[in-house]
Amino acid sequence: MSLNIQFLTMGTMIASGLALGVFYDIYRVVARLLRAVRKLQPIFDIAYWIAAALLVFRVLYVSNYGQLRMFVFLALLLGISIYYALLSGWVIRIIYGVIRAGKAVIRFCVRLFHAVIVRPVLLVYRVVKVLLGFLLALSIFLGKFVLQLLYPLWFLLKFLFRPMIKRWKTPLWALAAIGWLKRWLKRIF
Repeated sequence: MSLNIQFLTMGTMIASGLALGVFYDIYRVVARLLRAVRKLQPIFDIAYWIAAALLVFRVLYVSNYGQLRMFVFLALLLGISIYYALLSGWVIRIIYGVIRAGKAVIRFCVRLFHAVIVRPVLLVYRVVKVLLGFLLALSIFLGKFVLQLLYPLWFLLKFLFRPMIKRWKTPLWALAAIGWLKRWLKRIF
């Protein structure tokens, strides 16, 4: 392995160590905020370390065809140490800021959806409900009013047509319908 490849490998391993630190801080912050179930924590830890190993070995394979030497581990440890000594606090603050911004955007979207969609639909529903209730009450009132106006006319027609009714044979179904109509009118008035 030439000196150039060794420096390239060392640089990529330091960058991989920095990346491992960033991803581990992201993982810690998200796990803390989500309050993950303690029983699932080992599964998430194993998944993180498998992903980290795949990332490191992929970078190592690209940089020097996967030759594993002692300075590779030292460069990884150096990258992780630099990250935790200098950058970890800032990255954690940035992660919390991004999460707060994401929550704010989600809250804004929910409020906007509620203000633009839900409230107008509820308003239209209430207006239609009140309008239909008013129209129903008005139609019942007008129906009763018309029936009360026709009630004297009913007695007049009954008095005028009584002689003809006595001579005319009404079918039984018509008599039943008239009886039903009389009972219905008495119930209303």
